[in-house]
Amino acid sequence: MSSRFPAQGVPAVSDPVRRIGRRRLLRHAMAGAGALLAAGPLSGCASPASASGANSLSVWDLFQGGDGMLMDDMIEAVSKGAGGAEGFEIDRTILDWGPSYYTKLAMSAAGGRASDVAAMHLSRLAGYAPGGLLDAFDLDLLAEYGVGQKDFTPAVWSRTQHDGTVYAIPLDVHPFIVFYDKKAAEKAGLLDSSGALAPMGSPEALLEAGKALAEATGQAGILFGHVTDTAQNWRLFAALYAQTGAEFTLPDGGPAEIDIDAAVRAVTFMTQLFDGRTNPNNLDYYGSVAAFTSGRGGMAMLGEWELPALKEFDIDLGAAPFPQVFDKPAVYTDSHSLVLPHQDSPDPARRREAHRYVAAILKQSLTWASAGHIPAYQTVLAKPEYAALDPQSSYADAAKVAVLDPPNWFTGAGSNFQNRMCQPLQSALLGNTTPEKAVRQMVREADTLLRQPNPVTS
Repeated sequence: MSSRFPAQGVPAVSDPVRRIGRRRLLRHAMAGAGALLAAGPLSGCASPASASGANSLSVWDLFQGGDGMLMDDMIEAVSKGAGGAEGFEIDRTILDWGPSYYTKLAMSAAGGRASDVAAMHLSRLAGYAPGGLLDAFDLDLLAEYGVGQKDFTPAVWSRTQHDGTVYAIPLDVHPFIVFYDKKAAEKAGLLDSSGALAPMGSPEALLEAGKALAEATGQAGILFGHVTDTAQNWRLFAALYAQTGAEFTLPDGGPAEIDIDAAVRAVTFMTQLFDGRTNPNNLDYYGSVAAFTSGRGGMAMLGEWELPALKEFDIDLGAAPFPQVFDKPAVYTDSHSLVLPHQDSPDPARRREAHRYVAAILKQSLTWASAGHIPAYQTVLAKPEYAALDPQSSYADAAKVAVLDPPNWFTGAGSNFQNRMCQPLQSALLGNTTPEKAVRQMVREADTLLRQPNPVTS
C-alpha cells in the first residue's frame, strides 16, 4: 500500500434506491475527477468482453512493486488450480495507485466497461456502493466456496456493508503500528518476559518509554514523520481519538459530530509525545524511516506496509499494534478488499466464477502476509505458518480493534479529507497553534466538506 501518495476517488450517490443513467453517472464521475486530477484514457483497460469462457475473468488492482509481485504469485497459484480446484484464466490490469485508479474504477462501472473483480480500499466503500457503482456479493454463493461472515473480525466485517448488504470482501487489514529496535527496547526495559513489547496502558507510560528509548539509543526515542504528509497525522490522531471511546461521525449535510474534549485530549498528547526534544516533531515521512533504519531512534510509528523495506536493514526488528494509552484498545487501519464493479447484465456463470475467484485468492493470503499485511481471512490467520511469521504475527490482534475513516463519500485512503485533517494537526505538532485551535479547525474543515454536494448526485 503506497499510502503516502494521495488518491481521491469519485464519490457515489447517497440515495441507495435511486439509479442514475449511465451517461449521467459517467458525466458526473468525470466532473468529480476533473476537480482533482484528470483521468487517463480507458482504452487500455480490460473489459468483460475481452475474456472468453466463464472461468476467464478480468481483474483490476493497484498493486505494484513488492505487493504486485505477491499478487502475481497468488493469481498464478489459483490459475493453476491451487488445492485441486479448477483453475482460472485471469486477465489482470494493474493501474496506478492514486486518482486514476479510483476514477477509472468509477468510470468503468458507469460506462459499461467494468472488470469482473477489482481491488478497493474498504474505507472508500461509502463513495461507491450507495450509487450503484458496485454490485453486491451473494453470500450463499461465497459460502459454497468456504467464505462467510464468521471468517472475518467483526470490526472489519462491519465496514463491508451498505444498508445491510455486503459489497466488499476484505483481503487484508493493514494497520498503523509501531516498529521497534528490540535491542534498544530491551535496554530501555520495555519488553515483557516473552521478549515482546510490554503494554503501555497510559499516556504517561508512552511518554516515559520515549525517554527510555532516547537514553538507550543516545539519540531520539520515538520517531514519527508527518511534515507535508497527507495521511500520517490523521492516522495517529484517529487511533488516539478512538482510544478515548469517542465517536467521530460525518452525517450527510453535517455538521460533523465529534467530541471536542476527547479530540483536544488526543491532540494534546500528540504534542506532548512529539515535543521536539525526546522525540522529534519536525520529521517528514522519509526522514523518520531513515532515522529509524540508521539507529537514530528506538521506535517508529509507521504503517505495517513498511515491513519489507525495514527488513533490509541490520535491525533486530520488532513490531506491535499501536499501543493503548487511553480508555480502550483501537488501531487505525484500512483494508484492501475485493469488489464486484457494477455490470448492467452480468453473466451468471462469470459472476459465479468471480465469487469462486475471490474465495480462492483469500485462501492464498498467507503469501500476502509476507509483505506485512494481516490476512483478513481468519482461517489463514490461524495457520501455524502465519504464527511463525516474525514480526507479522506479533501485531495480528490489531485486526480485532480496527478503526477506519468515518464513512462518507469524501473520506477514505488518500482522500482530501485526510489531507485537510492533517494540516491543522501538523501546525499543532510544530508548535504553530494550540491543540484547541487545531481541533476547531478540523471541525471547520469537516463541516466544509459536508456542505459540498456529492458530485454524482448534484
